[in-house]
Amino acid sequence: QVQLVESGGGSVQAGGSLRLSCAASARTFSTYTMGWFRRSPGKEREFVAAITWSGDYTYYADSVKGRCTISRDNSKNTLYLQMNSLKPEDTAVYYCAGGQVYGSIQSSFARAGKYDYWGQGTQVTVSS
Repeated sequence: QVQLVESGGGSVQAGGSLRLSCAASARTFSTYTMGWFRRSPGKEREFVAAITWSGDYTYYADSVKGRCTISRDNSKNTLYLQMNSLKPEDTAVYYCAGGQVYGSIQSSFARAGKYDYWGQGTQVTVSS
């Protein structure tokens, strides 16, 4: 069992930046594909970004491409999401997720059901 704990959320003005972190409790973190998802009020959970276990490949939702960067430090069992040029529509609870995700990056990494472990989420609020 892996526990994931997100941090780094907060309130910022549009155009600002935040860096989210996700700390994993197990060293098996380094073998997992990791992803970030978010849920806005009244909306379904949506994919944000994902990264392979090695960090060699990343995948982003079109809505955040060019503004967000996912990265990981396997020596620290930690996943990151750097978010720049934030918009009010980025307001959501952000969740990190991990697991042995099989399949191609494009077909599998954005599917929440492919991930086995989830954090409790961290709130990001962007004001205009």
